[in-house]
Amino acid sequence: MSYTHLTENERYQIYSLKKVGLNQKEIAEHISRSAAIP
Repeated sequence: MSYTHLTENERYQIYSLKKVGLNQKEIAEHISRSAAIP
């Protein structure tokens, strides 16, 4: 299994999406990542 770090852009997206109330699963779907990431 390979692992990758979040990009600065992805971190900003996660921050912004959490601020507007999206849950972890919705954020993961939005940025095309595993729900375990955010």
